[in-house]
Amino acid sequence: MINIGDTLPDASLTESLEFGDACPLPPQKFSVAELTKGKTIAIFGLPGAYTPTCSGQHVPGYLANHDALKAKGVDEIWCVSVNDGFVMAAWGRDQKAIGKIRFLGDGSAEFAKKLGLDIDIPGMGVRVKRFSLLAKDGVVKQLNIEGPGKFEVSNAETMLGQLG
Repeated sequence: MINIGDTLPDASLTESLEFGDACPLPPQKFSVAELTKGKTIAIFGLPGAYTPTCSGQHVPGYLANHDALKAKGVDEIWCVSVNDGFVMAAWGRDQKAIGKIRFLGDGSAEFAKKLGLDIDIPGMGVRVKRFSLLAKDGVVKQLNIEGPGKFEVSNAETMLGQLG
């Protein structure tokens, strides 16, 4: 499992920022290593787009604290889930968060597995555990992993407190 001081594993994540008449346009692939180079990134991972805690609390908390996180030196905020890039884009749009939070799909759970944060949830399949982390130039500086069914330490307020 990933720990503070570790370099984030490289993996491909997908993102779509453009929309057609009915749905997002095809997502582009991005390398975690390339995206984190020289940046401070707040990443939060969650089990699934459009799920109750994720949609009702996790994303809204990071959206509400966007400016405060930026003021404390965060260059980008990422929401990562084991969903495809199309779903992540549509969900980001529905949350009115596109342009503030990057909604990155980990469709094959490659990133989740490399982090050691994958979990098989009955009825949902392989997903990522709920977590947050702060990475500076690809190195993990803060790490908050939730216990099963919990939402206590991966929220934006905890991340803000860790930034000092």
